[in-house]
Amino acid sequence: MDVGKYLSRIGYVGPVESTFEVLRSVHRRHLLSVPFENLTIHSGGRVQREPSLLFEKIVNRRRGGFCCENNGLFYWLLVQMGFQVTRLSGQVRYPDGLYGPPFDHMILMVTLDGRRWLCDVGFGAPGIFFPLSLDTSDPQEQGHRVYRVREDSGMHFLEWQGEGSTAKTQEWTSLYKFTFEPRAAGDFEQMCLHHQTSEYSLFFCKSLCTMAKPHGRSTYIGFKLTNTTYPTGTEGVTETTRELKADEITDILAEEFGIVLDSPLIPKDEPVTPLDVVY
Repeated sequence: MDVGKYLSRIGYVGPVESTFEVLRSVHRRHLLSVPFENLTIHSGGRVQREPSLLFEKIVNRRRGGFCCENNGLFYWLLVQMGFQVTRLSGQVRYPDGLYGPPFDHMILMVTLDGRRWLCDVGFGAPGIFFPLSLDTSDPQEQGHRVYRVREDSGMHFLEWQGEGSTAKTQEWTSLYKFTFEPRAAGDFEQMCLHHQTSEYSLFFCKSLCTMAKPHGRSTYIGFKLTNTTYPTGTEGVTETTRELKADEITDILAEEFGIVLDSPLIPKDEPVTPLDVVY
């Protein structure tokens, strides 16, 4: 891997060493620079999980990807930088309360100076901004959000309390569950294929692209663009959504996400089961 080229792609300038400060910085810079998207599926292609092909797509062609792509390439970067990294299998909680199967989501655990950190640059929204400690169940604040990692009978649950100044008074909601069992990249192959081919997967049924911004998030899904602004002080989250025409989508992808596709996008806006969730 050309580490320098990867770091340039995400706009990181600083030391290249395995410290927590560097881990925190490259995690955030990745989220601000690389979209979470499934546009390859909707423009006549298939997701390729080989590291060199991920590098070509995300770094050289300035694209994004979903969890196996973003976290798969981020895993390679962290290893090259000297971090101890373990792939973990996550099961995403859908809005109907059910969890996906094992290997539904790839996440990363970094062990550094005897402490364990959850890293995830491939969840979409609402993802974490910075690595979360896996050695405590106490609430962990990240800007206007509050998270915790709860353990129950060997299973760990990433939970959050929503957006804004009232987050601390809201009920905890699970995002996904996972164990600390190490996984190999090939373990995710079948679920990666499922999300590209199954009518029960949001990724197959709807084209989507979302990326964190310094003070918000932009999300394209189906024929809609939503711009979210995060709160400052006592203000709440604000959202603006507009309907898109098919001939607007190419320009929106370039303007909002910096994405130029090799082949025309064929957007879908069809029902999906379980209920829609961007991850």
